[in-house]
Amino acid sequence: MKTLRLDASNPADVATAGALLRAGKLVAIPTETVYGLAACADDATAIAEIFRVKGRPLDNPLIVHCQAPEEIELVATDIPPIAWQLLERFAPGPLTLVLKRRQDVPALISAGLPTVAVRIPSPSVTRQLIAHVGTPLVAPSANRSGRPSPTCAAHVLEDLDGLIAAVLDAGPCPIGIESTVLLLVGDITIARPGAITAADLATVLGFEPPLLGPSSAETPCAPGMKYRHYAPAIPVILLESPDQLPQSTDANIVVLATQPLDGRFVVRPLQPATLYDEFRRAEREGRTALYVLVTEDIRSNAALMNRLQKAATSTHTTTRNPPTDYSNRLPSNDS
Repeated sequence: MKTLRLDASNPADVATAGALLRAGKLVAIPTETVYGLAACADDATAIAEIFRVKGRPLDNPLIVHCQAPEEIELVATDIPPIAWQLLERFAPGPLTLVLKRRQDVPALISAGLPTVAVRIPSPSVTRQLIAHVGTPLVAPSANRSGRPSPTCAAHVLEDLDGLIAAVLDAGPCPIGIESTVLLLVGDITIARPGAITAADLATVLGFEPPLLGPSSAETPCAPGMKYRHYAPAIPVILLESPDQLPQSTDANIVVLATQPLDGRFVVRPLQPATLYDEFRRAEREGRTALYVLVTEDIRSNAALMNRLQKAATSTHTTTRNPPTDYSNRLPSNDS
């Protein structure tokens, strides 16, 4: 199969993407967070193909992307009033709500759970595409499971070229990490932190929702909870001090940091929008490891810390030199 690279600024290419989706094909689509691997939400066969192509476990739920808030009623029921208030404040945008699933929605979307995760993506071209298709789209990240999420069309093609029908190229994703996931069934909790913070949500809720505990990950109600995610094929080591970096000056490593370091190593900026791109860049360059300096400003960013901890092969807070044998800690494709 040849994967088409379509131009999101070309209406004819957007129409082509819509026609492919309606024909049951998989198309990678742009969002403000990461590129998603889309299929029509009412096409169980295409949804199953997403799991196959990604190598995604069947107990890892998908997110449904809607064109407008009112479309959420196509997949969710018993929607609480607070959901509409949150959508009025944050939609379109990087907020996913977990609601009660309608019985006629394919159970595969929600890994057999009675809930469904839904959001309204920001890019107007993506919402136009959904309207053109005439049904909401399911769209997990357009990568192989466990890999760094794709934030540009080139990343999608690195993982899925020849496996999907097309990628709709709208350039780099401006946010670069996945949406905040808020559970509205039962106690209101954050299932996955993202660009919309607990403090942001408090402006509507009246309180800062807590982060769902790790025990809930065994039966995940949303993506990003149970499995190792976001990881490149080289070790990612989290450090708290530059003193913990290797002493050898010829080490083929790269360091991500928010502060200047000495000239011994290649140092690149650590920020959410470019995190996954830096992971993939280090791979392409043949680096043996990627070190991340976790300073207090990074610790206070819940979304960024979540991604770093999910991707990390090891964390060092007291040891000066990290171990060199990472063979049993490299990522598996079980996102």
